[in-house]
Amino acid sequence: MSCLNLYIPQTPRVLGAPAEFVQRGGLPFRQTLPLTPDERANPWRLLQRDLGPGIIPAIGDFNSAQWILHKRLGDDIPIAEGLSVRLVGLLDGSLFQSELLIAEDRFAAHFPEREGYGYLLVETEQPAAVVAALEKELADYGLDATLSAERLRGYHAVENTYLATFQTLGLLGLLLGTLGLGILILRNVLERSGELAALSACGFRRARLGAMLLYEHGFLLLAGEGIGSVAALIAVAPRLFDPTPLPWASLGISLGLVFAAGLLACAAASHSALRRPLLAALKAE
Repeated sequence: MSCLNLYIPQTPRVLGAPAEFVQRGGLPFRQTLPLTPDERANPWRLLQRDLGPGIIPAIGDFNSAQWILHKRLGDDIPIAEGLSVRLVGLLDGSLFQSELLIAEDRFAAHFPEREGYGYLLVETEQPAAVVAALEKELADYGLDATLSAERLRGYHAVENTYLATFQTLGLLGLLLGTLGLGILILRNVLERSGELAALSACGFRRARLGAMLLYEHGFLLLAGEGIGSVAALIAVAPRLFDPTPLPWASLGISLGLVFAAGLLACAAASHSALRRPLLAALKAE
């Protein structure tokens, strides 16, 4: 059910969390249903809520729920005939990106044919030695022990690959946009050669003309960036009410880099156009 799987699972894997695990708490939550004071101290106690017949409270991973299952906090997911789990909490970047967790007593009540434990978590200061010992002693049961750091790296590797792909496409789009903007400005300045030649004959220096063109096109660039930003905010308006904070700093830096690239294209186009002899344009004017 994680990002390692390209398909939407029809029945997600469900694990039973022992009472000791629930009481221990831990692991950061991205979202939870409204909490009581007792649950606020330990959100894992959400698994002990009574949601009525046929509904079991469950906790899953935020990314897996949103992008793989296409579910949100509070949604129900059928896991058996007449039985569903309800997402009461979503973890932030956890080890459980492939599972949904419910209370162990409810797991035993609804799945009595499932005996023993098939998923173990071991906390130790010597992980490599413990992994080797477990795989050796439980080889007959086909135990495959994995370090939590390796498991998380596997999940993050896929996410980082997607992010790197989109970043590359974004940089390519920025490059093409900057090139197109430079060509457009160059054409605009060349079409106004007569006007610029007349201003030069009236005493305007080339540096003054270049600054005037830069201010003019810089204002248009800033206005276009502002309109695009407002349109983007409208498009993602529901995301603005999400409890997770948006990366405003990185967005601001990106917009600043786009504006700087646009100004650089404006300056290059204006400088290239003003280097041309203006006498012929002045005669034509």
